[in-house]
Amino acid sequence: MFLNQFLLLAAALFCIGVYGVVSRKNGVMVLMSIELILNAVNINLVAFSAMTGALSGQVFALFIIAVAAAEVGIGLAIVLAIFRNYRTVDLDQVDLMKG
Repeated sequence: MFLNQFLLLAAALFCIGVYGVVSRKNGVMVLMSIELILNAVNINLVAFSAMTGALSGQVFALFIIAVAAAEVGIGLAIVLAIFRNYRTVDLDQVDLMKG
């Protein structure tokens, strides 16, 4: 397979993720869109790493996966706290938390 096929796949995933972050109001869907963006970055890192023969891109991809796992845990905790207080996960309600 060629490098441009991986780059097109990553670009498509990145665009879908950005659209999801911008257009969705549901907190869980926004978190899933952020995960799509991070996976697009991982595809790019691994593709360029395989092309050059260096392992640094794959190591960075592992760090991104670890950070994404922590982000999901913290993000879901925040979404659950919002749901517990407002009985909705609509992100338009978050501005009501300002003091």
